[in-house]
Amino acid sequence: MSLDNSKENILQPLSDIDVAFMREAMSLAALAEQIDEVPVGALIVRDGEVISRAYNTREHSKCATHHAEILAIEEACRVLGGWRLPGCTLYVTMEPCAMCAGAIINSRIPRVVYGAPDLRFGAFGSLINLAELPLNHKPEIIGGVLGEENVEILRAYFKKKR
Repeated sequence: MSLDNSKENILQPLSDIDVAFMREAMSLAALAEQIDEVPVGALIVRDGEVISRAYNTREHSKCATHHAEILAIEEACRVLGGWRLPGCTLYVTMEPCAMCAGAIINSRIPRVVYGAPDLRFGAFGSLINLAELPLNHKPEIIGGVLGEENVEILRAYFKKKR
């Protein structure tokens, strides 16, 4: 994984707030790694407040849909009491796959901030970009936030696995 090969979709300058929330997502990714899951963490923020936190649990739950983003969206829906998540930002350490990008679009999350690109499965610019399709919702996508750090976390995890 290298940021140099990605098709980053950075729409605005990074803010200190985006960096701080990405660091929090990275701490969630570390929790995933501690239980031998792919180290991806996600959180959803609304009005400056974290309303949900999650990390990958596919191996432990034996469920293909238990990506960090999906779990964070499910919790945010419970907290907010509905399936639409207006005014929210999703922070995730790796670019969402097509399944997660679809859930983001369907839940109407207006803004996504991700760290490492996913050159094999990334659905917000690296492999495909679902946000460019003529769908009824187009989230703002900001990629590469603390990207090199997130790439290195993933690289080190997979190196240990091999």
